[in-house]
Amino acid sequence: MSAPATALVFVVDDDASVRKSLARLLKAAGYEAETFASVRDFQARGPHDGPCCLVLDVRMPGLTGLDLQEALRVAGQRLSIVFITGYRDIPVSVRAMKGGAVDFLTKPVDEGTLLGAIQQAVARTLVDRRQQARVAEIRSRITTLTPREAAVFSLVVTGMLNKQIGSELGIAEKTVKQHRGCVMKKMRAASIADLVRMAERLDLRPSAVPSPD
Repeated sequence: MSAPATALVFVVDDDASVRKSLARLLKAAGYEAETFASVRDFQARGPHDGPCCLVLDVRMPGLTGLDLQEALRVAGQRLSIVFITGYRDIPVSVRAMKGGAVDFLTKPVDEGTLLGAIQQAVARTLVDRRQQARVAEIRSRITTLTPREAAVFSLVVTGMLNKQIGSELGIAEKTVKQHRGCVMKKMRAASIADLVRMAERLDLRPSAVPSPD
């Protein structure tokens, strides 16, 4: 099984022999590999912008693999995780998978299974980051809207007609049309369906829009 030459796999495990064997396996499969003996060591490394994923031991001295998973979530870092463990612990595996892990494998790990999970994790990280970048772009466009335009935007995507929006905001229907045209232009939307998809990505609700007054 091969991988893109630029794909980087981080391995965090307190067992030096595991780190060494996994690094050898990953490099043979075409991945780059960086190994860390602890969660703290990995956190000191800083984020990686390219295609990557994390192979993470569950039980380690100090911060655990689950601690790191939660820390990444809180920090908003999109990094897919493949957990490995020497213990069969169903509650822990359930928690890891609910936290978004790609897989939860028990040592000794089957090489084919691990490489398959890593390939999936790298692909998922790339998808997540593209989605995150798209959301950031939409948020940036929204900042160009005036408060009134933002209010019109939030109501247009609910399916309200111009007349209804005008009544809701206390403005003329003609004025709503003008604001609506500005929203379409500033948001770079080709259709109302485009606006709806943007709003869905942001979980935009009328109550979340600042008052135009």
